[in-house]
Amino acid sequence: MQKNKKILLLYITLNSGHHKASLAIENALKELSPSVETLNINAFRYTNPILEKVINRTYMGIIKNRPEVWEYLYDNPKVLKSVQGLRDAIHRFNSKKLNALLKDFNPDCVICTQAFPCGMIADYKKKFNPNLPLVGVLTDHAPHSYWVFSNVDYYITPSELSRQNFMRNGVSESKIKVLGIPMHPRFMKNHDKDLVCKKLGLETGVPVVLIMGGSQGLGPVEKIVDVLESAGASFQLAVVCGTNKKLQKILYARLPRYNKKLTVFGHIENVDELMEVSSIVITKPGGLTTSEAMAKDLPMIIVRPIPGQELKNTEYLLSQGVGLKADDSEDIAVLVQELMSNGIKLNEMRQRTKEIKKPNAAMDIAKLVLNI
Repeated sequence: MQKNKKILLLYITLNSGHHKASLAIENALKELSPSVETLNINAFRYTNPILEKVINRTYMGIIKNRPEVWEYLYDNPKVLKSVQGLRDAIHRFNSKKLNALLKDFNPDCVICTQAFPCGMIADYKKKFNPNLPLVGVLTDHAPHSYWVFSNVDYYITPSELSRQNFMRNGVSESKIKVLGIPMHPRFMKNHDKDLVCKKLGLETGVPVVLIMGGSQGLGPVEKIVDVLESAGASFQLAVVCGTNKKLQKILYARLPRYNKKLTVFGHIENVDELMEVSSIVITKPGGLTTSEAMAKDLPMIIVRPIPGQELKNTEYLLSQGVGLKADDSEDIAVLVQELMSNGIKLNEMRQRTKEIKKPNAAMDIAKLVLNI
């Protein structure tokens, strides 16, 4: 009798796009094969919890205070070459725990939704188990050099452009599958918009402009609300603050003085419903968030992309005609009013999302993995 398949999923950083993507794939695997055994692990926290805290704190400090430093470090061949020794040392340091995990769980396939654990497993394969299937799943619209390893069996990319990027970096075409960024299956479901509006405390029949700052509520959200609530066009605002309690408290306190209806949300699981009833989303261009927006045919206004992956995402979204970039808060107000008064442009953007979206990515990746 054939044994049940075991799939190990590795990501880094809780409540991140990498994590959500791994959960989406895990859900799809279990839906397709209820007997499949999965293990979904934060690779950083598992192998080195102290290093995880240091790296996360350092990353957030650079992003907030010196974004130009991150822009230099990101996908820089010189940096990649200079840190190779450090990466090898970290992999060696983490190998004991990783080897024990792989020996104990004995997976039939490993799926990585972030480049760092993909590199660790690639090293493990090279030394101990070259036949272990390894699948790297991108959660941004453009790959970077830190993803490229010779013994990855498949790379899952969001688009033809990212496939070509991998090929330019020497990855064989046969290893690249253009399946999309995996998201929760609820983004494939349609909802009754009036019922959703009533459920969420929104006005029915009034266009909704959705404002998001990622899971941590980053970016100039307060300024965006301030300029939009006094804009001339008729619409209401919905803001998702994520884990940013301070932002949520500030917006709640200002509610009585706003001219437009504003509905404030914290960390929520039903973003799909909010996107369903929205006409535009103003957001940071994370790979998963923008893919979710496209799944809901939702045009985007992109604000404050982080140098590196988010800037690359922005370039892709602009090139595909599904998003517009705002340079400042005042620019956002102009773009929102233009789109609200120009149904043709808004519909063109919606149509482009329909043409390039891949809402079935998680299920398609699960099918590939179960057949390896």
